[in-house]
Amino acid sequence: MPAFEYTAKDIGGNIQTGIYTDIGSVRELRLELKKMGYKLLKAKRKNKNAVKRTKIKQSEIVAFAYEFAGMYSAGLSIIRCLETFESQNDNPAFKEVIGDVRKQVEAGMSLKEAFETHREVFSDFFLGMVEAGETGGKLSDTLQMSARYLEKQADLRSKVKAAFAYPITVVIMCLLIVTALVIFVIPVFQKLYRQLHIDLPGPTLMLIFISEAVRNYWWILVPSIVGIVLGVKYLYSVPSVREKIDTIKLKMPVFGKLNRMIVASRFIRTLAMMLSSGVGIVEAVELSKKVANNFVMRKHADDIRDKLMAGSSLSEPLSKCDIIPPMIQQLACAGEEAGVLPDMLEKGVDFLDIKVERAINSLLIKIEPILSVVLGLVVGMILLGVYLPMFDYMGHIK
Repeated sequence: MPAFEYTAKDIGGNIQTGIYTDIGSVRELRLELKKMGYKLLKAKRKNKNAVKRTKIKQSEIVAFAYEFAGMYSAGLSIIRCLETFESQNDNPAFKEVIGDVRKQVEAGMSLKEAFETHREVFSDFFLGMVEAGETGGKLSDTLQMSARYLEKQADLRSKVKAAFAYPITVVIMCLLIVTALVIFVIPVFQKLYRQLHIDLPGPTLMLIFISEAVRNYWWILVPSIVGIVLGVKYLYSVPSVREKIDTIKLKMPVFGKLNRMIVASRFIRTLAMMLSSGVGIVEAVELSKKVANNFVMRKHADDIRDKLMAGSSLSEPLSKCDIIPPMIQQLACAGEEAGVLPDMLEKGVDFLDIKVERAINSLLIKIEPILSVVLGLVVGMILLGVYLPMFDYMGHIK
């Protein structure tokens, strides 16, 4: 259904603006606003996907969850909390989202239902925690847990990005250097060798061929590269292809172990948080499966869910999942026996995140020298192909 950007006036004459989603017409919008005590002044149809295209950072969601939890625990109503955050937010896109959530809550929706209309902003985990908090009367606690979880996830992602920033920068710089050599340097030597009538070796002929292809057919190469990127993205969205890619990612010689630990961390941390908030274990496994974002883990999660529904303990099917580290499996068993399963899982995943960080650092120690050698060989081969005919020519002169 369409969305409308509107301007309205309340009983006190104060002007309110915002976006109302899932409303069929201006007439329906006027009636909805009238129920909330507003008089519609102006309305304009708006593309509902506009907010989706605007970037809302994860850190903003974390800050929102912390502030919402703090204000709600201080005794403010949900609507008042949303109004305060809406008025103080500097991001127009996020401001629109919160304003729309507030209006839907005022119209009688639950907080979870109102957030759910913006799934592109709020994750399944966040929605599940809000629902658990509303149902169990612990909204402040679950919002705090959500914020801590999202903060840890963002911290893990930032560590991974920071760790691989140097290798990526080196690769990009090397590509720029190679591109500059191919476009600007090789044509100069090609012209020189043509004037000297030198017989060119194979490496030099290959460089000249690449240089001419890049310079003369860039208008084909650029769309081809874009097409390949879009094609790969499309294939990644196909479930059967995505499943194979996810399987390969977990079995890669060097990166497989790291990928398995990251997937396990997402699954177990979500499971621990959901259980801490009072969500049923079957529902918690279902939500954790989505957050793990890996087809192989989803299959294991389905098996865990089926065993739980059949009356099994969590540790039994968890011990048969080769993605979950043995340490987590043992802690789950001990936690079930002691009646502190969420706490044990959270302690285990904290330790797992430390192992992830160590594995990344260890991997970089191995990658950086190999990367330097490979890039040096590439540049060296290019320079050798450029100067090899010159060495031959100087030899003939002597």
